Amino acid sequence: MVDLIVRGAGVLGLTVAWEAAKRGLKVCILDPNGIASMASGGIVGALAPHVPENWNSKKQFQFQSLVNSEKFWNNVDLVSGVNSGYARLGRLQPIDDEKALLLAQNRQESSQHLWRGLAKWQIIDSSGPWAIASKTKKWVFDNLSARINPRDACFSLARAIEKHGGLFETQPIRNLNAKTVWATGVHDLDRISKLTKTKFRTAVKGQAALFSFKCMDYPQVFAKSVHFVPHSNGTLAVGSTSENEFSSPNATDEGLDRLIEDSRSIIPELRKHQPIKRWADVRPRSESRAPIVGKHPIMDGDYIINGGFKIGFGMAPELASVLISLICDGVDKIPEAFRPKNIG
Repeated sequence: MVDLIVRGAGVLGLTVAWEAAKRGLKVCILDPNGIASMASGGIVGALAPHVPENWNSKKQFQFQSLVNSEKFWNNVDLVSGVNSGYARLGRLQPIDDEKALLLAQNRQESSQHLWRGLAKWQIIDSSGPWAIASKTKKWVFDNLSARINPRDACFSLARAIEKHGGLFETQPIRNLNAKTVWATGVHDLDRISKLTKTKFRTAVKGQAALFSFKCMDYPQVFAKSVHFVPHSNGTLAVGSTSENEFSSPNATDEGLDRLIEDSRSIIPELRKHQPIKRWADVRPRSESRAPIVGKHPIMDGDYIINGGFKIGFGMAPELASVLISLICDGVDKIPEAFRPKNIG
């Protein structure tokens, strides 16, 4: 007997299934394409906070999820025996002009009360282990940002779920008594948009590259809108593009070539290396950019967890927690901005 069916084996669906399995529910994850088959199978894995300014419920929710992520992923990996690649090593950002420096100073001050001593956003005088230029000779460093290997993290979750009795299927099962959560990304948002005649989503294509570059203990870097994320396996991920118009969702092209060239202007050492992997796929982005969590807008009695463009892995633990609280306890702690009725 299955208590909960989760449609979609990306990070959001798997995290919901894990939260349910920890409560003793019998879960079944359905995905015809298998684990981490689309956006959750990416290579970048930057878990980074919103800047500490213009604070709102989404930023606070993400902040709390990032604070809790280390404990969450350590526990998943302990149960599964699989390394998710999670490490909270911080993030470095060069400050290239006086306007940016003033902005960074204001954010450093606001972080002291917004982040409540749980993390730091500070201006520093060194780029640490990285040889990254800054025109002001100053950099922002926050110690909340973390890295994760997206695909490995999904397989760590899947193994942990299996050890708690969870099932994985590629074909639908019939169970009238089970509750259902839809975590099917772009496909579900497209379906909702068509049936409700509401502009509910945009599929945004991303392209990224992976280099063999041993800097696994370095902080990640964010410069000129490019993420550089060192991974525990001795690789460095560079990405991603954000493309609203594209002809092929999972083909790499000149957009990635430009990104690679830009990355080499920021970290010249990369000129000595060729990418060992090129990646592309589409990512779900709701019309409001917020995650979508709660009762499904077109599937009566079902639930949805979706969206979270660029912040899905960072918010997954907290999103799954509030959704399972709603499903199992009837306790609704979902932020108003995340509810499906407020997305379109």
